[in-house]
Amino acid sequence: MITGTGHVLILGGTTEARQLARTLAPVPLLRVTTSLAGRVTQPRMPDGEIRVGGFGGPGPMAAWLSRHEVAAVIDATHPFAAVISANAATAAAAAGIPLVALRRPGWQPGPGDRWHQADGLDHAAALLPGLGRRVFLTTGRLGLAAFAGLDGLHFLVRSVEAPEPPLPLHTELLLDRGPYTVEGERELLRTYAADVLVTKDSGGPATAAKLTAARELGLPVVVVRRPPAPPGVRTAWDVAGAVAELERLGCLSPGAIPGAGPGAIPGAADTCP
Repeated sequence: MITGTGHVLILGGTTEARQLARTLAPVPLLRVTTSLAGRVTQPRMPDGEIRVGGFGGPGPMAAWLSRHEVAAVIDATHPFAAVISANAATAAAAAGIPLVALRRPGWQPGPGDRWHQADGLDHAAALLPGLGRRVFLTTGRLGLAAFAGLDGLHFLVRSVEAPEPPLPLHTELLLDRGPYTVEGERELLRTYAADVLVTKDSGGPATAAKLTAARELGLPVVVVRRPPAPPGVRTAWDVAGAVAELERLGCLSPGAIPGAGPGAIPGAADTCP
């Protein structure tokens, strides 16, 4: 690998992925490609080259990495995209290419929070009857079949695009995309008369306002834990950390991005868990 040159593949779809692509795209002699899964019809497009669609599994992905002479992979997918993360780890290892996971830190409960941890959507659904009757469900459009049998509860389901059936019997849909404000989330919870919130531990500020609003209103929150990361994969907790990893790997000359220390990249977190 030649210092200061190479091809970096970003597995994208998150705010951090777009921030990283915007940071790397202007670097001379560095080729940057972001891969999007194609599940959202109108995604926010990153800087640099773009490919859309799945790879077809770890084998075809490894072949793509070799064919396109990728020097490093940054897995900046959603923290709950467990399948693509596992495939990426397998493919990178097979192709002999380093991989770094870019994962925003998860949320942490604070004073006054009434959190109930769940190990998955099925577990979250099992907790709900004992916590409330009107549910603000913010786990995304996939996997809502886990809640479909809870006919005695009413759901407000928010997602970027319409969710896939089956859905709970009593469901209202709200198609919206963050970031959200505490004032807006508080008003939404009051208008819907929600008495319980369900969310995945996505982390990041874009959708954290609902947690503050729930705390202020004294509502219980069911928080679905993240799936475990693939074993042996290095993790960067923010964009600046991912840049540092690329410098360590030789994809970037040290100091190629001036001031790229912790907190120097717009939107990057200043601390790690």
